[in-house]
Amino acid sequence: MIPASFGQLLAKVSKLRTHLLFAPSYFTTARLSNQNSKPHERNILLMGPPGAGKTCVGRILGHRLGMPVIDIDDDVLERTWGMSVADKLSEIGGDGFIEEEGKAVCRFAATGSVISLTGSNPLHSDAMRHLKRSGLAVYLDVDTEDIMQRLSRMKVNRIVGQDAGVSMREILHYRKQFYEKWLDARVLCGTGDSVEDVADKVLRTLLRYEDSESEVFVSTRSQMSSDPKFFSDVVIEGLAPDGGLYVPKKGFPKLEPSEWLRISSHATRAVAILENCIHPMDVSPVELSTMVCRAYGQNFADQSVVPLKHLTDHQYLLELFHGPTASFKVLALQLMTQLFAHCLPQMCNYLILVATSGDTGSAVLNGFRNLKDSDRERIGVLVVFPENGVSEIQKLHMTGFQEGNAKSISVLSNFDFCQRSIKRMFGDSSLIGHLAVEYATVLSTANSINWARLLPQVVYHCSAYMDLLRNRTLTFGDPIDVCIPTGNFGNAMSALYAKQMGIPIRKVICASNHNCIISDFIASGKYDLRNRKLQVSNSPAIDILKSSNLERFIHHASGGDGSLVRDLCLNLERERIFKVSETLRQKINLELQAGWCSEEDCLRAIQEVHTTTGFIMDTHTAVGKVVVYMTKPAICSTAHHGKFAPAVLKALQCQDIPPDPVEQLDKLCSIGGREQMHDALLKCMGNSGHHPHKVCQADYNKLTDEVETMIQDSFLRVQ
Repeated sequence: MIPASFGQLLAKVSKLRTHLLFAPSYFTTARLSNQNSKPHERNILLMGPPGAGKTCVGRILGHRLGMPVIDIDDDVLERTWGMSVADKLSEIGGDGFIEEEGKAVCRFAATGSVISLTGSNPLHSDAMRHLKRSGLAVYLDVDTEDIMQRLSRMKVNRIVGQDAGVSMREILHYRKQFYEKWLDARVLCGTGDSVEDVADKVLRTLLRYEDSESEVFVSTRSQMSSDPKFFSDVVIEGLAPDGGLYVPKKGFPKLEPSEWLRISSHATRAVAILENCIHPMDVSPVELSTMVCRAYGQNFADQSVVPLKHLTDHQYLLELFHGPTASFKVLALQLMTQLFAHCLPQMCNYLILVATSGDTGSAVLNGFRNLKDSDRERIGVLVVFPENGVSEIQKLHMTGFQEGNAKSISVLSNFDFCQRSIKRMFGDSSLIGHLAVEYATVLSTANSINWARLLPQVVYHCSAYMDLLRNRTLTFGDPIDVCIPTGNFGNAMSALYAKQMGIPIRKVICASNHNCIISDFIASGKYDLRNRKLQVSNSPAIDILKSSNLERFIHHASGGDGSLVRDLCLNLERERIFKVSETLRQKINLELQAGWCSEEDCLRAIQEVHTTTGFIMDTHTAVGKVVVYMTKPAICSTAHHGKFAPAVLKALQCQDIPPDPVEQLDKLCSIGGREQMHDALLKCMGNSGHHPHKVCQADYNKLTDEVETMIQDSFLRVQ
């Protein structure tokens, strides 16, 4: 059980959240002093460039909501100046106009109104601070082409701040940063949306914020909860108290095709998708955008973050390994670590426990290493990995991060034991209570069982489809299959969530190595661990028999039947087997397909693809390639081949494979060219040296001792 003091803390946070609903500062703690206004006194501030339709949308909203409508141009500026806006601009010029406009707005006051701002209001900081004290800023994010057409019809060829030689398109792009700076809510408008369409979207956006209590999460193992859990809660808790995994009660929001077509880069896609999935009471749009820029701005070797490359025939590779730890895990963890730090209550320490089959460990350590010092002082990270179940380069990548509040230890067992032990700790009430009382420390996790780890993975599946549209391989609505090498099922589950959001994914194809329990389950509906032992493979990241995220899928496929999921999981714990009904198995097969490949076929695929294309696949990508040999999907390339150098060199029929990891990478460079090597791997190996780490016996009590020692070393030292 969670100690009463900590439970009271969570209750206070929940009450504060409700109290802040529609507060004028809108979700920023720095402005909590502005709570005195009542909800019906709030203004709705419509913000956007000239031609966005703010005035027309404002009139529609005012009529529907029964609120007064104020247009800053007509009702404030022209009345204050006694002349038209155009005449004032001609009289004093652009720079002077913005200053005079700001002064006039700072003298203006209203309550309970729909206010259509000018396109240049957001360029004046004092004016925006004044307006936001009593209002919610809604940014009408309208397609630039629609703006250009409207301005042309209005015969507008120059706007405030547009100097000679600057095109209309350039000034509109320049202004976007100011709208992004001040928004409380974004309304993503599809290409060709009418003002009525935009007004409808604004109303839905306002209703979403007013009804924030509806965006709650439930455990996969329960039907309902008397204690509502919000995004911030599930990020911190990681695992539900009943042992289940958190999922959004209402599922995922769905974007319209015209909205998908608006978002072009990985960062803009991430912002648009995550804004729809994370309520701004938990993370404001401005804060979220900052996190996304920090996560994906400078940390990736490829400018597109997740490039989609043609492989052979109609098969494409979604390269997910260009981040600082050369695997797909870091795509989520660069963002997840920031979300975790943002959601933390201030009066506790947190220890992040991570079980890894190789790639998650280094990604978590790298992500938390990049946090602010103040956050790192109260967040510790302990990574647990199977000593003989990861590649040597993966091991060096993890043990090279032994610093401060972060370290990794290994266990003389397999990944399933590591993951099972950590999940057991979350259900160990005596351990949880002891750590909270003695050290004011709470346990959490960064594995894909944590919702904040899984959610960012949805983005790159959406991004892959949009890139196929951009290169004209598909038109929107054409279905696509996605093949994912999978063990813990988190990556596959995130693809299914992308489908819920409106990406037309036909089948998610789960690719396994000879530890093929997922493919067996999808074929038979039976999940049977009896007499099955984990076999070490050349693709260790999917050497998993107990797939945690599969229960999220069963919850989804069963229509949210928490009782069923609970019973199946209990049966697996007690009897090491469960079987779903034939009806449910057929539903599963509508969305999933699966297959597995042998070690020999895996290595042969690496050699064949290199011979025909010159591209070197890693072993996990090769598993996917074998499984979808005769189909035409996008294959998730989840790791760089350099992380599994010995197996890849063997596949490429290299003689005399050197034992030293640095020499192995050099050998791969000589075969595939320096351009195919990952700089972060070379840097890691160059700085590797010898990093001793603790090796533990496969004993739960010894692992809990390591957890307590880690807390003592991390937090008592700081205090």
